[in-house]
Amino acid sequence: MERQKDEIEIDLLKLIKALWHRAWAIALAAIICAGMAFSYAAFRIIPMYQASALMYVNNSTVSLSSGFAISPGELAAAQSLVDSYVVILKSRNTLNEVIERADLSYTYEQMCSMVSASAVNETEIFSVSVLNPDPQEAELIANTIAEVLPEKIADIVDGSSVRVVDYAVVPSRRISPNVTKYTEMGMLLGIFVSCAIIVICSLLDTTITSEEYLTQNYEIPVLAVIPDLSSHKGRKYGYYKSQPYQKPKEGK
Repeated sequence: MERQKDEIEIDLLKLIKALWHRAWAIALAAIICAGMAFSYAAFRIIPMYQASALMYVNNSTVSLSSGFAISPGELAAAQSLVDSYVVILKSRNTLNEVIERADLSYTYEQMCSMVSASAVNETEIFSVSVLNPDPQEAELIANTIAEVLPEKIADIVDGSSVRVVDYAVVPSRRISPNVTKYTEMGMLLGIFVSCAIIVICSLLDTTITSEEYLTQNYEIPVLAVIPDLSSHKGRKYGYYKSQPYQKPKEGK
């Protein structure tokens, strides 16, 4: 027997029907994966809190209290110094001073992984953030950095200084993990995986379900078709539904 077509055709309608008939399995997989992701995020991942302090970079030799305006060139120079100040912040000398002054037991590597800094909207103000599982400790480290960093910068960079705009406060909400996001990702993963399995099984299914498949793919005649007598659709082929036995009435 030779096939008329060598290429493999994908029946989209068949795939849609297969997904629809197994919608319960897709929903069950989505619920299970969403529950697993929720449990993992809520009970297995350590919650982290973030405390931040804001600082202002001053590169002007004119005092801010003198009433003179700072030129745009000085502001641009202050913005360019933010990256340099971040390097000073992450230096071993600065963070070791923070550890000592705050009376903490962290190593330099551990402290460095907690601390991050970046400019705020490309201005001369930058934010120092501390990520820690203890909200009180995150606030303590951020405010200690706000005290130590201006001193270190004044000793290293001539004509520049850093002033604290806003001290850190104890965070009331954790920043990670996002339980809702984890749950949504788990649900989407369950839907995707279950749909992929159903589609693959449907594509690998070589069962002949209709005579049209034979006539379209093979040059052979169809001699007979055996009806499915196990379904209600087979009524016209002699389907009979048995009736329960009823005892005959007396006198008949």
